[in-house]
Amino acid sequence: MQFHQHGYVSGDPRIKAAAGTGIDRPAELPDTMDVLVVGTGPAGMIAAAQLAAFPGINTRIIERRGGRLEIGQADGIQARSVETFQAFGFAERIITEAYRITATVFWKPDPADRTKIARAARAPDDTTGISEFPHLIVNQARVLDYFAEVMAYSPARIKPDYGWEFRSLSIAESGEYPVAVTLARTQGEGAGVERVVQAKYVVGADGAHSRVRECIGAKHTSVHANHAWGVMDVLAVTDFPDIRSKCAIQSEDGGNILLIPREGGSLFRMYVDLGEVPQGGSEAVRGTTIEEIIAKANKILHPYTLDVRSVAWTSVYEVGHRLTDRFDDVPLAECGGRLPRVFITGDACHTHSAKAGQGMNVSMQDGFNVAWKIAHVLEGRSPASLLATYSAERQVIAKNLIDFDLEWSTLMAMRPEDMEDPTELENFYVRTFEFPAGFMTEYQPSMITGTAVHQELATGFPVGKRFKSAPVVRVADANPVQLGHHHRADGRWRIYAFADAPAVGEPSLLSDWAAWMSTSPDSPLLRYTPPDADIDAVFDVKLVAQQDFEGVPLGRVPALFMPRTGPFGLIDYELVYAADPLRDIFAERGISRGGAVVVVRPDQYVANVLPLAETAGLSAFFDGIMLPRR
Repeated sequence: MQFHQHGYVSGDPRIKAAAGTGIDRPAELPDTMDVLVVGTGPAGMIAAAQLAAFPGINTRIIERRGGRLEIGQADGIQARSVETFQAFGFAERIITEAYRITATVFWKPDPADRTKIARAARAPDDTTGISEFPHLIVNQARVLDYFAEVMAYSPARIKPDYGWEFRSLSIAESGEYPVAVTLARTQGEGAGVERVVQAKYVVGADGAHSRVRECIGAKHTSVHANHAWGVMDVLAVTDFPDIRSKCAIQSEDGGNILLIPREGGSLFRMYVDLGEVPQGGSEAVRGTTIEEIIAKANKILHPYTLDVRSVAWTSVYEVGHRLTDRFDDVPLAECGGRLPRVFITGDACHTHSAKAGQGMNVSMQDGFNVAWKIAHVLEGRSPASLLATYSAERQVIAKNLIDFDLEWSTLMAMRPEDMEDPTELENFYVRTFEFPAGFMTEYQPSMITGTAVHQELATGFPVGKRFKSAPVVRVADANPVQLGHHHRADGRWRIYAFADAPAVGEPSLLSDWAAWMSTSPDSPLLRYTPPDADIDAVFDVKLVAQQDFEGVPLGRVPALFMPRTGPFGLIDYELVYAADPLRDIFAERGISRGGAVVVVRPDQYVANVLPLAETAGLSAFFDGIMLPRR
């Protein structure tokens, strides 16, 4: 964590000095704003937290409730999400308070007595080392609290405007604030009174029953809902031996349970199979009482018993798989003809079962994706055409999720004897682990994602997939660090220069590339960085050398990698890295010994891989994304 660049900081370094719209931010919701985010769920909060990194943008986020969420339905945090939390600065703290999943235990009918269940298999959570971050369980409300802290501590000083309900919107063809939004007060004095605010852009993160979705005419294209589950967060006394492990439990004729231990050491969640829902039977199923859910759980767990002492939360729901035809306000017939002003995220555009723990995780990636793009357009960094990539990218991901979840939830609801292979459930879990962990997302070539023409230069950084971190050694202080952990959610592009074989400072492809980046008018660094901004304001350029840290003398490192920034012109010493002798990043990530350039988007996805000598290709790539600033 870097601070002191603008002067000595004696307090909490997470609290940044107010700037831009954060100075004298009005307490009351204003009449006009740049971005209005509707809903303080995971998608809305991460969108607002990302926009908070841009204090020049007037962002407001509204919520119909009167205050923060106290208990949330979602609880599973996949490793990809923890990587994202690292970018926002709170991964370590949330890991400390969360429950960590290391394996899933599979219980099935005991072959000796099929009226009883018995432990059948234990599948490790991550056998491939796909991420250095763990799989966690933590209350959704705490995730929202951390994002709220990021917003409040940012220079923009963003806080949710509670007690406002979205009613409707209309979009004008022109004007500085073309989206007119009708809101209604839900709390306190003036409750029920409507008012109209105007925005440049609106992000609808208002859940499965989204009114924003209705207003832009987006339609569900698929529906599947015929199996019901009762869910309960409880404190209980039980003799079931794996009560503190994640378990998939299949009984002979009582149905199934998905058991999720919760944070804190005592609380756990059970998804209890309530069976098929007959046509027109939804209302009756939803009336299932907590006593009936507990009784069903005890039947499935036989010969073990469950004595529930306290119920923190309970609900009944049907497995539903729904996907909207688009994630913005541009009708399909008009794609390419006009640009979006309104976007929908999370449950507003895709819903599925809770069995794979993907709802909150995928929703947060929606919000992260759309927010940095809106910010780039509003700041004049990128053309408005960038906004069309949000729906194009995220709808495909949501479709893949629903296809996966349909298969997983169907398997979860099957009786073991109805499966072709009795080990099918656990085999599917192990075989597809990369998907629920959040690492199967792969964006296709577009204006912000290049082709894989030079992929052989860095095979471990697939273009379109998330940047997979690896250990390196920071040269300035010989500290071992994870390279990807220094990618902050600050809206900047990352450009990693992996050096060729000659020593740093010697004539090489790296030295030529550094000279071009520092002096050429075609360099993205010079072409797109505002003249009155620090040289690293738009691009974070890092060097990774092949030698160990003692073989990289800082005095010979090109100035590009040791920029002077801030009001005092201080040198940034955290951009020069060497290979870790115990885990060489060049070997682990398949990086060519002839060097490579890896470009990473603000949302941590690899955008391009290029040779060091291919400066024209790097220039052309950013010419399609950025707007010249000098």
